[in-house]
Amino acid sequence: MKLRMGAVAAPFDRDLEGDFARIEQLITAARAEGIGLLALPEACLGGYLLSMDGDPRDVPPALDPAGPEIRRLAALAGDMVVCAGYCEADGPLRYNSVVCVNGDGVLGHHRKVHQPLSEDALFAAGDSFSAFDTPIGRLGMMICYDKAFPESARALALDGAEIVVCASAWPASRTDPAPDLADDRWTRRFDLFDQARALENQVVWLSANQSGVFGALRFVGSAKVVGPGGEVLARTGVPGGVAVAELDVRAALETARRSMGHLRDRRPDAYRPALAVGGS
Repeated sequence: MKLRMGAVAAPFDRDLEGDFARIEQLITAARAEGIGLLALPEACLGGYLLSMDGDPRDVPPALDPAGPEIRRLAALAGDMVVCAGYCEADGPLRYNSVVCVNGDGVLGHHRKVHQPLSEDALFAAGDSFSAFDTPIGRLGMMICYDKAFPESARALALDGAEIVVCASAWPASRTDPAPDLADDRWTRRFDLFDQARALENQVVWLSANQSGVFGALRFVGSAKVVGPGGEVLARTGVPGGVAVAELDVRAALETARRSMGHLRDRRPDAYRPALAVGGS
């Protein structure tokens, strides 16, 4: 059975009501297009950081994962499956998290494991990657910098994920920015990671990202849907929008893995334990 999927590139900020209004518009439009899975960016509820300097005043509003905002998101999702990023409150700790919901409630949850630059000064780190079942198939989720580590996607694929959603707030280079974001080196890396992770694990990959400018950060957009052969099926480019693709996910995975099965043909016995950086 074919599944119509959408990955969003859009701007979000500290105005939660404004964020919900934008999300409602996106969900309404997606439903009209017959989309069954919609991936929203990292920190789409409350916005990301204004800079990467670790300022403790620069934390988005912290939300209870069982609270009214997540219930509101689930109600908006209805019969669709929607993934969305937010700042999670857990007692005194804050996590950069992504939640997967439909009208029945929370289907899955992930806390960002890998933290770039000074993000660890503001958020606690997650410690695992797990796939979960949904009405549209088995999903895995990760956030932004998580995709720079091959182990993240491989762990989800080995846990049976057919589709991986990566929610990002991926900015352009701060040290050597390109005048045209499409040519920025961080845009190129963002795109390469998306295609490589889909191909090496032979999974369907949805990459959502923030777009526009927030504080000192310019986001590269470039939301996309990637097939299990690493082919980009749909993309938004830098300006933003929704990348939409339709695919029979299980048939596509079976075709991609029929001859060269990257998961099947692994040789764990041949992989030596990783050494610490600088080890010998």
